Amino acid sequence: MGKKLFMAQKRGETRAVCLGIGMIICSVMMFFLMGVTVLPKYFKSVWTEKTICTLVQATFKERASCVRSSNTKPESIFKYPCLEVLVNMNYSEDVFMLYHTEESSEWNNKCTYIPECKENYTEVEMHLHEIQGNFNKSSTFACFFDPKGRQKSMILIRKFGPQKMISYFFWPTSMFTVGLFVVIIVKISQLFAMVSVQANRTNA
Repeated sequence: MGKKLFMAQKRGETRAVCLGIGMIICSVMMFFLMGVTVLPKYFKSVWTEKTICTLVQATFKERASCVRSSNTKPESIFKYPCLEVLVNMNYSEDVFMLYHTEESSEWNNKCTYIPECKENYTEVEMHLHEIQGNFNKSSTFACFFDPKGRQKSMILIRKFGPQKMISYFFWPTSMFTVGLFVVIIVKISQLFAMVSVQANRTNA
């Protein structure tokens, strides 16, 4: 009976160690993926200072092609209304282009907001008109700018700001911590078991 209990405990410890190591490996892979995809964009983002933007105008220009991936087929390229939002900073006379996030200008530097690529043009148009209405309702709002003047534009939301980085790395960090904790606990329990066995042999 004691031998069976020992073997069952041994198998449980082995599974726990494998689980912990698996969690550590998965978290390391996630860290690597984040480091390749997210961190470069965080360091590339220069819109670090927050300020108050005042709406100058929010108008629609010509339609733009909605191409969000390199493998998009020509026949699947859809059009969307190009919403251009111009603002000035702290009630100054200088006019700047406002983009939704850091990536918006990379997709299309003529449009403030890049919608999802959908075949239903009417749905996309209604969504963009709603966004235009929100800008017209609130003529002043918080935005971000480049304090060093490298980018002559503003963004509405920081997609790769410090708070976003914390949320991106929260789960990999949690998984790594839990996995490491499981391995340490098992190894400590094994150490105590070994010390106990040696003490019993000495007393015998």
